[in-house]
Amino acid sequence: MLPVVPSSLPPAGDDPLAPLLDLAGVRESVDRARTACEELRWHEAFRRRWREVRAEADVRAACAGAAVDGARVPLDVLRGVATGVDRVGSGDGSGGVPGEAAGGDPADLRVAVGALRATVLAATWRPDLGARTAAAPPPLGQVLARLHAAAGAGWLPEADLGRVRSGDAAPRDLTGPGPAPDGAGAAERLALLTRTVGATRAPALVVAAVVHGELLAVRPFAAGNGTVARAAARLLVCARGLDPTGAVVPESAWAAAPLPYLATAARFATGTPEGVAAWIGACADAVVAGAAEGRRVADAVLAGRLG
Repeated sequence: MLPVVPSSLPPAGDDPLAPLLDLAGVRESVDRARTACEELRWHEAFRRRWREVRAEADVRAACAGAAVDGARVPLDVLRGVATGVDRVGSGDGSGGVPGEAAGGDPADLRVAVGALRATVLAATWRPDLGARTAAAPPPLGQVLARLHAAAGAGWLPEADLGRVRSGDAAPRDLTGPGPAPDGAGAAERLALLTRTVGATRAPALVVAAVVHGELLAVRPFAAGNGTVARAAARLLVCARGLDPTGAVVPESAWAAAPLPYLATAARFATGTPEGVAAWIGACADAVVAGAAEGRRVADAVLAGRLG
């Protein structure tokens, strides 16, 4: 068990993630991520066209996230899928890939379209911009299962969708962070992570970083764990108030440097204070870069320059 996620919930009144704020550089990481998101919030596009900005940011997040996993699909192809320009599957919900007109490698398209599905699903749990109240997302375990079912449809066996690995079956992705626990261990870690997220009031950046890093370390599903981890982290960044615009695209930073991303995730998986602090700092850097990408999206929406 990673020391950053306690083996049992603490006494009432204690916060399971609060000690992470005392790690070297973590408070500074929280501050710089908050500043970047606050500056983005005041962009003129969010006055009336925030839904358009969010929609484009979601497509870019899915495209960049798929690229991290090696599924590189042109942005305009995935945008065409999102807007209905390119046909997806047969429309029967079974999960397919864009029609031949979209071009590209079919395997990569399946993964990218799965990332888009997961991103669009996560968007349904985000509060509207400016909403005074919003329904809380379901418990984390339910969110992750549904994200995985959306991400894996069309390229993973149906029996694997939304289900934690069983027995000694090893995950088929993300070997960089080291060995993953068996199915029973993964289920236990996932349940603990869900309870921890439900109990903490730590800053959104810290919560999202822990969820992201723990999912990459545990890899509870047969495959598609990276997509689920990034979609869940991005949802938490928005739903917990760090990015009320929903337009920050941290995936753009991860896609630009996938090897450092995986290397820093591996440091988190060691559970050392230095490794955990480095990962939270990297997540803050990704939020800052993602806010810059969100600003580019907002500029393009105002100028009518989207593809």
